[in-house]
Amino acid sequence: IEAPSLARLGGAVETDRLPADVRDRAMDVVEYLGGRVTIGNVASRAGLQIDQAERALQALAADTGGFLEVSGEGEVLYVFPEDYRAKLAGKSFRMRVEPLVDKAKEAGAYLARVSFGTALVASIVLVYATIIAILSSSSDEDNRGRRRRSYGSTMFLPTDLFWYLDAGSSRRRRVEKDKGMSFIESVFSFVFGNGDPNDGLEERRWKMIGQYISSNGGVVTAEELAPYLDVPAPAEQTNSKDDESFILPVLLRFQGHPLVDDQGNILYRFPSLQRTASSKGGGSREYVGTRWSTMSSGIEKFMEEKPWEFSKANALERAMVAGLGGLNLFGVIILGNLLKQMTMTPGGLISFAAQLFPLLQIYAGSFFAIPLFRWLLLRKTNNDIARRNKAREERAQELLSPEPSLRRKLLSARDMAQRKVITPGEIVYTTEKDLLDQEYEVREWERRFKKLESD
Repeated sequence: IEAPSLARLGGAVETDRLPADVRDRAMDVVEYLGGRVTIGNVASRAGLQIDQAERALQALAADTGGFLEVSGEGEVLYVFPEDYRAKLAGKSFRMRVEPLVDKAKEAGAYLARVSFGTALVASIVLVYATIIAILSSSSDEDNRGRRRRSYGSTMFLPTDLFWYLDAGSSRRRRVEKDKGMSFIESVFSFVFGNGDPNDGLEERRWKMIGQYISSNGGVVTAEELAPYLDVPAPAEQTNSKDDESFILPVLLRFQGHPLVDDQGNILYRFPSLQRTASSKGGGSREYVGTRWSTMSSGIEKFMEEKPWEFSKANALERAMVAGLGGLNLFGVIILGNLLKQMTMTPGGLISFAAQLFPLLQIYAGSFFAIPLFRWLLLRKTNNDIARRNKAREERAQELLSPEPSLRRKLLSARDMAQRKVITPGEIVYTTEKDLLDQEYEVREWERRFKKLESD
């Protein structure tokens, strides 16, 4: 057994060298388990690679006054003070700035959504105001007056749009309260959607896999992990059922290795996930099938992806947005024809609209082209998601009522499971000092340990 290797630390904040998501996920696990964790605890609950979890714990301990505990079997635990998060925030300028950066990003995203919706209103106002100006300038004063009266009774004027939006303010406030989206934001949602509903899917996948392996004593079968991976449904599997290559990414991430039981079944052991500093998440290894599913109810039975929504705006908002987009497109077409028919040199508002006309065309055309493309793409994407979800669910159902051969394989994995909870009574070496001062003590511990081995 090797002594824990500690990086030589300088004046820099070690945690700042970690990716923010790795740091935050490791800190969440430390808090959840009460400040006393193993590398396997963090890797399994946070879904991190073993190396990532080790680097994160070393950095956190170095910056917060954490210390090591070593059991008689050489198992290493990291122990953190209760106020370790406050200590880290006091040292790390990056952690103090990150909330401000996140708020700035949110504000920028909100501004982009509102700006796009406001551009639709501005485009309609500009287009129809220019149409009225062109029609008015092409006739004499009497005709302008007669046309103005006629348009006033039959034509949609730009000012009507603002009156309508203001008159519907109470309804829009109710919609915003229920859906969390204003009408202006729903314009952006209609065109571009609302983002990936499965954001963070890989993080969630590896958390489920890590927690499942850990709760089952670090020994599992490939069939148990299939409901969390992208594998074909049992009926669609054209190659041999003995092909378990899909488990390779799991072995690499959690440093597992295959082993063969007495009956010739291939199982997979993950030594780092068999050692824990907490009994949270433990299960009863003698259960398989439906009873085991009930005992391990805290873990999802399979990973389910969410289908993409075309827009989170409600039906009324989508109809209003589409209507205004159509009104804008119709106005751009009419304005284009009028600009082509003009014989005089335009000036003022007409000249300004003529210069912006290519942008008005792009905006009006893309307002419907982008949603159409997204709709076609989402149909295929959601069909693929449904197929993957169905395949994972079928794999999970196989575990609820396993065939005799699979049942024997599952029982063998439970029999070989070894979930070791390291209690405070098993600690033979501890250093409640800053890790900066521990290099000498680690070497001394290693010398004493080797002496015990030789005796």
